[in-house]
Amino acid sequence: VKTLGEEVKSALPSVDGAEKLWRIKSALAAFEAEDYNKGWELSVDIQDADPRIQFCVGACYSRGVDGVSSNHQTAVCWLRKSAEQGYSEAQNMLGVFYRKGLGVAKDDAEAVRWFRKAAGQGCADAQVNLGAMYSGGRGVEKDDAEAVRWFRKAAEQGDASAQCGLGTMYLEGRGVTEDDAEAVRWYRKAAEQGDADAQKVLRERGLSWQATQ
Repeated sequence: VKTLGEEVKSALPSVDGAEKLWRIKSALAAFEAEDYNKGWELSVDIQDADPRIQFCVGACYSRGVDGVSSNHQTAVCWLRKSAEQGYSEAQNMLGVFYRKGLGVAKDDAEAVRWFRKAAGQGCADAQVNLGAMYSGGRGVEKDDAEAVRWFRKAAEQGDASAQCGLGTMYLEGRGVTEDDAEAVRWYRKAAEQGDADAQKVLRERGLSWQATQ
């Protein structure tokens, strides 16, 4: 796996590589801290320098920041640039845009295609989304066993929504043998992370999810 420096050096001219590297690192730090306005200011003239920056620019156009109005079509353009370079977060978000019809014609099959690319790289959000598509038969033939497979991958990474989803599959015996104890185990994992749906299921069954309850 290339380091940030190696990635940037391979993509930028050496004459201004150091300055652009600093700008990229600073912009990414700002975006990670959810300071989108600062991130935008730092990245405004280096937006083609790195797929992670392109993803963040797409996110800015999606949500809108100071001086940048929300524009889903422009967001899609930037997300696609990043996604086509293999950045999993952009691939997942692009899938969401296709699923919801934001800035593009609604297309569940195309959403599945992008979710699958990101999920294959280990992106937990994409694994949950792909599992949901299989569970609901959206853009792909309904397949509960495949839904369980993707929910489990994300659940084992600690994703609360996947843990809740996996609990539901065990509770209803969809794609797995019905198993209340296993359902409760996964619901508790999700509930401990604050998942409201999992907490509701456990509460309705008279079960706790914290030692202090």
